[in-house]
Amino acid sequence: MTIDMISRDPDGALNRILTVGLCRIVGLALFGMGLVYWTRLIGVFDGDLWRFDLMPVWWRAAAPTLAVIYPVAGIGLWMTASWGTVVWVLIAAIEGVMRLGFPHLFGAEPLVVGLHVAGLAFLAVLRAFAAFERRRRPGRS
Repeated sequence: MTIDMISRDPDGALNRILTVGLCRIVGLALFGMGLVYWTRLIGVFDGDLWRFDLMPVWWRAAAPTLAVIYPVAGIGLWMTASWGTVVWVLIAAIEGVMRLGFPHLFGAEPLVVGLHVAGLAFLAVLRAFAAFERRRRPGRS
């Protein structure tokens, strides 16, 4: 299911604009993060975590996974497809386990996890408000 940009309901237009705007901004950010992980894998910069052959085993498992699913989520969110949000939740879970569960291996970056959680919470509030508005007016779709 996608979110239409043109609203037939003037009361839900702001919610729709905010939802699409959030999805597009986060989609660009996630796509950019995917490019950062791809840069890490191909070894553009010197450093232990910036070349796949020099990475520890735990980063060798995490970096390719994130390099693939970050851009997929970014494209899904840009298209406002529901699977984009699902992949974003998967990314937030993976990053949460990495950054909060194993900070001694992956580094503690609670800001990354916090941004994922805050963005997902804001999207959930927007979607819940849209569902509440649809239920309040049963005559409209």
